Amino acid sequence: MFLKNNTPSVLVTGANGQLGSELKLVAAHYSSFHFIFVTREELAIDDHKAVQAFFAEHDVDYCINCAAYTAVDKAESDTANAFLINAEAVANLAKACNEHNTQFIHISTDYVFDGNANQPYKETDATNPLGVYGASKRKGEELALANDPSAIIIRTSWLYSSFGNNFVKTMLRLMKERESLHVVNDQFGCPTYAADLADAIMKIISSGIKKPGIYHYSNAGITTWYGFAVAIKELSNSNCAVNPVTTAEYPTPTKRPGYTAMDTSMIRETFSISIPQWKDSLRNCIGLLI
Repeated sequence: MFLKNNTPSVLVTGANGQLGSELKLVAAHYSSFHFIFVTREELAIDDHKAVQAFFAEHDVDYCINCAAYTAVDKAESDTANAFLINAEAVANLAKACNEHNTQFIHISTDYVFDGNANQPYKETDATNPLGVYGASKRKGEELALANDPSAIIIRTSWLYSSFGNNFVKTMLRLMKERESLHVVNDQFGCPTYAADLADAIMKIISSGIKKPGIYHYSNAGITTWYGFAVAIKELSNSNCAVNPVTTAEYPTPTKRPGYTAMDTSMIRETFSISIPQWKDSLRNCIGLLI
């Protein structure tokens, strides 16, 4: 006879991505939980039957969905796959979580907004994504709550880490290769260190507070991509010149929202979470990279 393990289990999808990788590090500080990290090869979340079978076989108390289609520009010509991973797969997980009494935590994005605001977005503000990526992530939010009303959705922005591919690592590489860079200075948002988000997620889980819905999480403070790049230059002691340009001077296949700073008061107040300033967290990340 097998007895149920009383240690709560946490399933993390997208295990090799930025957030999944940071959760692996954070997990070491949460020995009272059993973690199951899965890649797409180990669990194809877009396969409804595979998800159902996995949940039937494993006793999962919490599911953190870090898996996502994040190629913003490519999504414009790869719509089906973007919606498959960012929406349909989310529905699969949400259904399984609802059926197995598993707390579902899904990660979304600031790109659900059109960027026409002039003050930080609240969770209740209207969404209006500009491209396929944002639209697919918004559909994922809707399907998550439709299939599991107890789901928690966390929108984040400008995510970076010492793992994976991201703006910080790209800037550090280019600053070594070039004498000067041009970076957009009219798109405003909040850089977010994935390590901080991973820690916040585990604090939410550990709190035992059950308050479903949509929350915003990003590091404190607002800057532009140019301001972000200048901070990277300064913290890495680079001699590369960083020059500001407009969005019009740097066209991309997908229109980027001009302002996606988010109000984080709800997640801070609900779960008693303190959020670091973005420059402080950037300093920590760069310290690991140089």
